[in-house]
Amino acid sequence: MTDKLQTHTVTEDEAGIRLDRWFKRHFPALSHGVLQKLLRTGQVRVAGKRAETSARLEAGQEIRVPPQAIQATILKKQAVQISSDLKKLVLFEDDDVIAINKPPGLAVQGGTGLRENLDDMLVGLARKGDKKPKLVHRLDRDTSGVLLLARTTFAATKLTEAFRHRDTQKIYWGVTQGVPKPMRGKISAPLLKVGELMKVAESDEEDEFAKSATTLYQVVESAKGLAAFVALWPISGRTHQLRVHMAYVGAPLIGDRLYGEGKPNALPVDEIGKGLHLHARRLIMPHPRRGTIDVVAPLPPAMRQTWDWFGFDMSAEPDFSDAK
Repeated sequence: MTDKLQTHTVTEDEAGIRLDRWFKRHFPALSHGVLQKLLRTGQVRVAGKRAETSARLEAGQEIRVPPQAIQATILKKQAVQISSDLKKLVLFEDDDVIAINKPPGLAVQGGTGLRENLDDMLVGLARKGDKKPKLVHRLDRDTSGVLLLARTTFAATKLTEAFRHRDTQKIYWGVTQGVPKPMRGKISAPLLKVGELMKVAESDEEDEFAKSATTLYQVVESAKGLAAFVALWPISGRTHQLRVHMAYVGAPLIGDRLYGEGKPNALPVDEIGKGLHLHARRLIMPHPRRGTIDVVAPLPPAMRQTWDWFGFDMSAEPDFSDAK
C-alpha cells in the first residue's frame, strides 16, 4: 500500500462545498464510513485542523489526504481494469456458467510467493448484486485454455459432480520434444507425489501409495522428428498428469521446466514461442440444467507462434471417439 500523504488545495470553484462532497469528487472509491473514521482519528486535516464531514471548504485551504484514501482509489481503478481484462477472456456465459480462456502464467488460486491469482479477480465477473463466480476445477499456472466457473451454488454442485464422475471430455493441445511412439495410444501409469513434483511409480512399494492415472494421446502432426503436435485426453485428473506422462514416454512438452529438462534440445528455441506448450483446447460436459457445454479456446500468442513456425494446422479436430 502506498505510504505517502498527499496535500490538496481547495480551488475557487470548490469553495463552499462540504468536505464529504469534496472527497466524493476526488476519491469516489472511499466509503463514507471510512472517511468518517479518518476524520475522527485526525488522519484527514483541513488547514491543519480536525474537521467534520459537514465542514464547508474555503478556497486556498489545504486538505491532508492519508494513504488509505489514495489506496482505495488505486484499488478501485485496478478492479475496473481487472474486470475489463477478464471480460475479454470470456468464451461462453449464461445464468449458470462462465467459460474463460485462462492465459498462461496466471495462477488459478493463491499460494506462497504469488502476487496475484485468478480466484481473487473473479469478483470482476460478478453480476450486480451477485457473489463472485466459483471455481469448479483447476489448471496449472503455466497451462492456458478453457476454465469453467459457476455463477450459482446449484451450478457449482452439478459441475463438480460431473468432473468427479468423469462425465467430461477435456482435450488438450501440446507440442512435444520428439515424437511419441506409437502415434496414438493410452498411457496408464500411476502417479506419486514427491515433494512438490509428481513421478510415475516404478516399484511395488511406490505403487502402494500412487494414484492411478490414464491419458489418451494422438500425434496430430510431426515436424521432422523434432517435435509433434499432440492432442491429449486425461481420463483421470491428477496434478501435472499430462506433463509427467509425456515425459514418461520420452516426449516431454516443450517449455516444461519441471519435467522436460533432461532431454537434449535440438529445437529452434529462438523461433518458437516461450513457455509451457500445454493448452486446454476444448471442454465438453453436461450443462447443469440442460443440454451440453462445448467450448473451444483459441491458442495463446506464444503457442500460435510455434504453430506458425512448424506449419501445424490450427483448425485440426482430433477424434478420440474410438480411443476409450
